[in-house]
This record gives sequence, C-alpha cells and structure tokens, in this order.
Amino acid sequence: MTKYQNYIDGHFSSETSDRIAVHNPATGEKLADVPDSDTATVDAAINAARRAQPAWERLPAIKRADYLRQVSAKLREQAEHLAKIISLEQGKVMPLARVEVGFTADYIDYMAEWARRLEGEILSSDRPGEHMFLMRKPLGVVVGVLPWNFPFFLIARKMAPALITGNTIVIKPSEETPLNALKFAQLLSETEMPAGVFNLVCGRGEGAGSALTMHKDVDLVTFTGSIDTGIRIMQAAAPNLTRVNLELGGKAPAIVLDDADLDLSADALVTSRLINTGQVCNCAERVYVQRGIADALTSKVVERMAAARYGDPLSDDTLDMGPLINKAGLDKVMAIVASARDAGADIRTGGQRAATETGFHYQPTVITGCTPQMEVMKKEVFGPVLPIQVVDDLDEAIAMANDTDYGLTSSIFTRNLNAAMKACRELRFGETYINREHFEAMQGFHAGRKKSGIGGADGKHGLYQFTETHVVYMQTQ
Repeated sequence: MTKYQNYIDGHFSSETSDRIAVHNPATGEKLADVPDSDTATVDAAINAARRAQPAWERLPAIKRADYLRQVSAKLREQAEHLAKIISLEQGKVMPLARVEVGFTADYIDYMAEWARRLEGEILSSDRPGEHMFLMRKPLGVVVGVLPWNFPFFLIARKMAPALITGNTIVIKPSEETPLNALKFAQLLSETEMPAGVFNLVCGRGEGAGSALTMHKDVDLVTFTGSIDTGIRIMQAAAPNLTRVNLELGGKAPAIVLDDADLDLSADALVTSRLINTGQVCNCAERVYVQRGIADALTSKVVERMAAARYGDPLSDDTLDMGPLINKAGLDKVMAIVASARDAGADIRTGGQRAATETGFHYQPTVITGCTPQMEVMKKEVFGPVLPIQVVDDLDEAIAMANDTDYGLTSSIFTRNLNAAMKACRELRFGETYINREHFEAMQGFHAGRKKSGIGGADGKHGLYQFTETHVVYMQTQ
C-alpha cells in the first residue's frame, strides 16, 4: 500500500506519524492512509508559501500562466488514472469522474488565459495635474479547504485563480477524499512550478483545518462545505481579520409552470438530482409544480427515477449514480426520508437503502404530498431524493422558494418569457437556470446569498476575489 505524504516546499514528507484511513464507499475496502497533520506541519506549509510568494508575484502573469498550463497538460496525460482514483475514494461513477478531470484541466487553462486580461483602472482626479491609478494586487498566502463531493475540480477552482493573480497556496483536501489531491501534487511536482507556490497538507478539520484557518500568516481562506463548518472557519479567522470566501451549500428550488415542456423538465430535474448521487450543493433539492400539470410531471419524474441504474461506480456499464460518501451521509438521507413519511408525505418510488451487498447505496426516491414545514423541504438532503410540492401559481412558488436560509441556485421551467423574467427578478438566489438542469459554467460567477456563503468563484468576478486594490495618487506639474 502506497505511503502517502504531504507536499510542502517542493517535496513530499510526513512530519507526523499519525495517519487517517481512506476507504472506498462502494465496498468499504481500505484504500490507503494519509498523514493527519499537526500544527508544526501546517506552520511549515504556510511558511513555505510565504517565502515563495514575493518572487512568484514578481513574475509576469504570462509566465505564471505557463506553469499552470504545464499542470493541466500533466492532468490530461493521466486522465484515466485520475478518474479511477476519484471513483474509488469518492464513489463517483466513471463517466462523471472523467468529466471532472477534463473540466479541471480546462478550468486551469481558462484561468491561465486571464494572464493578459488582469486589469486595473485609471480614475478621474479632482485636482489639476494629478493621476489616479487603481491597481489589483495579490493577497499573499491563500488556504484552500476542500470538500469531498467534487474533490479534484475544487483544487483547480481554488488554486488556479490564486496562482494566476500572484498568490501562493496551501490546500487541505477532505479527509474522505485526499488521494486524488495527493496525485495532483505528484503531477505538479513533475512540472517546473517553483517550490513553495503550491503546498498540500492532509488532516482532519479539527486539527490541520483549524490550524490553517486561524493562522496569522494566512491572507485568505477559501472553503467549500457545510454551513456549520463555514461558521467555525469564520470564527477561527476572525481574530486575525483574515478574509474568507465560503460556499456553504444550498436547498435549490425548481419551479415548473403549467406551460412547461414536461419531458424536458423531468429530464432536467432527474439529471440534477442523480448527478453525483445527489451530493451536489447547487442541484435541485425541491420542486414546486403548478397544480394543473402536477400529476403528469410527477409520473414522468417517478418513471425516470425508478429506472435509474446504480451500483459499482467503476463498472463499465453506464450508471446514473454510485454510493453516498459514507455511513453518516446514508443515515442522514434515511432520517430525512423517514421524517417525511412520518409527516404524511407519499414515497412514490425508492425510500429505502438499496439492496446491494456492500457500500452506502440509497434508492433514487421521489416524495409527493410535501408541505413547507417538512424537513425534506427545508434541510439540504445531499442524496438522490426529490420532494415535490404542488402550488397554484408562480407567486406562490416564488414565495415558497424564497422561504429558506439558503440562497445558492434556483430554476424555472416555462415557455413564458414574462414568467421567466419575473422569477429572475424575485428569486433571492445567486443563480437561476431556465429550462435546464442546475450546473454552472466556469466563465460565470458561482455565488450564494444568505447562509449559502460569502463571496463566489469562477469567471472575472471569481478571479478578483483573490486580489486586493491599491490606489495610487500621483501629482505632476
């Protein structure tokens, strides 16, 4: 079994003897163990990033882009192997794991393209002979704390914009899925990337994670994960007034009006619910369907969900989903479905742990007869469960959609342009999808409201999250 080590200052080493076991959620098999890093290890990683940052910032951005492209090329060379690692430790079906690897490489290249597009501003002065310049500069040292659901892509989402803008970074992968990140570090080590620019430490949130987020020499913590952990990160960062960028999940509503294309709507809803076994923060978590088409839409959704195929994520068969990440995830889904059943909702398909020999599999599930008070309509399920509630009109749907602590994504299915634009005006979410599944683009801006987070990622606006402004006032004669 491979002995995995942290990647700090351009080389692999383990400064601690404590280890964390990594398991395959489809079989329960132990895959490897990784370091459970201590405070001294975290200090070493941050110090390495701090030492490397000034020289990295002085490089022309186009040269930094060259290093990023070397990394993306390495990922493409090892794409199939990387996809298998992701599938083994996270339970993602192989077709989706391959998409994740390809999208990660594309994302790095996309951010590298910003090298010649990073811009400041020339401002108009009130004083004769004065010139005002607004410059964008790197923050310094960035810490990226990763989730387990898209563990490989999130490396790039945090690393690529940080590095192209002149920051250095320390990445901490989830203890559930560190192996793909360690392989990423190995491939990066085979490029010409200067030592200390990219560092990776493994560990648990309460250990290495806390040490990273409360460290006085960190300039930005960017985190994707749960609300509770996001709150703890804000608390840890507060004494140093460290900036935070947080994506903290969602309870995305999907509104289906009576003029919608029902087949398109059903396909999009099921795709959005089954991708990565429902373990996606931006995908549809609750449906509000207009009364006149409720039975017809529900029948189509139930038919598609019941036909979904699941099992060994490494199978060559085209599967729709694999297992949930762990027993805690499975128990959470089972409890929320049970609470809906107890509250009077109807389980139209699924509703049970899947009858597989091994792994944390749960049946694709559709629940009808839902009401706003039910837990399944309020809490993030993070599993292959789709609750449906009937509404009378768009106004009622929007009111119920907005009645949540979350504010990440939303969607509407309609042929009526006025209805679609009304939804865009009144839905209080960072994103709205019209007549399509929930899934963002790298050139957009993926940002939530309310308890779904602070700041955002992707595109120009995500890139500039990794910079700070410096205004220069230059008086001339």
